[in-house]
Amino acid sequence: MERIILKIRRIHKIKSENICQKIKLTDAIKHALSLKWRWAGHISRCPDKRRTIEATLWKRQMGKRNVGRQIRRWANDIAHVAGNDWIKSGKDRESWKRMEEAFTQTKAQIS
Repeated sequence: MERIILKIRRIHKIKSENICQKIKLTDAIKHALSLKWRWAGHISRCPDKRRTIEATLWKRQMGKRNVGRQIRRWANDIAHVAGNDWIKSGKDRESWKRMEEAFTQTKAQIS
């Protein structure tokens, strides 16, 4: 789509990355990961009794395990970068913002 807008053909041998930089196009995956990280920071700074925190940290009662791979939770990605106690580390805004770039870079490379 970007090539059509700029009237650049494949014959010109210009990389798609260079075209995206030229028109200042943001990567959708990195943007979504950034929003996820910011929302996790927002949740960590909320008062304790909110339903968003309860829903995020909720784990079902012990019972029979499902067959197959382990359940992947929303907070697992956050805990991978910020540690298992990410709720406490998210209360410090400055350190949380510094960790955002690391989170988006590592997850964008995996995707």
